[in-house]
Amino acid sequence: MDNFLLIFILFALGMVLARVKDFPENTSRVLNLYVIWVALPGLVLAKIPDLVFSNALLTPIIMPWLMCGFSVVLVLLLSRLFGWSRSVTGGLLMVVPLGNTSFVGIPMVEAFFGDQGVPFALLYDQLGSFLTLSTYGAVIVAFYGGTEAPTVRMIIKRVVTFPPFWALVIALVMRSWSWPGPMMTFYSRVGDTLAPVVMVAVGFQFRLSLPADQRQPLIVGLLLKLVVTPLVALAGVTALGVSGLPVAVSVFEAGMPSMITAGAVATAAGLAPPLMAGMVGFGILFSVVTLSILFSMLPL
Repeated sequence: MDNFLLIFILFALGMVLARVKDFPENTSRVLNLYVIWVALPGLVLAKIPDLVFSNALLTPIIMPWLMCGFSVVLVLLLSRLFGWSRSVTGGLLMVVPLGNTSFVGIPMVEAFFGDQGVPFALLYDQLGSFLTLSTYGAVIVAFYGGTEAPTVRMIIKRVVTFPPFWALVIALVMRSWSWPGPMMTFYSRVGDTLAPVVMVAVGFQFRLSLPADQRQPLIVGLLLKLVVTPLVALAGVTALGVSGLPVAVSVFEAGMPSMITAGAVATAAGLAPPLMAGMVGFGILFSVVTLSILFSMLPL
């Protein structure tokens, strides 16, 4: 629980620093770039070699794709029911299916499960959430944002130029090769900076204000992301009779708040920016409660 308390304190610190004039407006972007280019690749290289491959690893790879499909259907049905605008629908199609499984997910998994849960969280994020963002996310932005339609070449380029993905490829290919001790220490220490840096960045960009016409979509979106999706994932693994650490981590990751990157991409495309900020910020705050409840229900 010490790690969990640290996450909350760092989030609050980021909110405070956002009000200090000496920090530029793009501080959160700089911090997030550090995480993408340095901290997350270091964590991947430090943790992935510890994986012992088995059929259990299929769960953290398949689960995010199944949850994405389920969420898309729900958002489209509710959009028709409530008469949401095209902008709101497109935005929710980005931030409901796509969870914050790295920046928030990995620190949360480490806090609740310990170091042994991190490799499974990395698989869920890199082979699930990130690839979903690079493929499905590109299509949603193109369709609802009116931007250039994504091509196969564009999608492949986004995947292969993402530093953590390259770190994952290297870690998997070179699993049988023993890294020198100083290099493993370096990877581990760099990976340790992920949680502090990213939680400060998330707190820095959090805003409380939201237009009145986007409050209903926010409430519905948060319920879908933090409550409905993880409960469906939990019901699915329970019905199949599967359990264990990889399964528990996968269900836990399914309950993460909205992906920061997905919200940023949707905002850049003009898809209800205030709603996107609310989904990311309030999602992180409320997930403190929902993830604690979800953890108590997991099939460990």
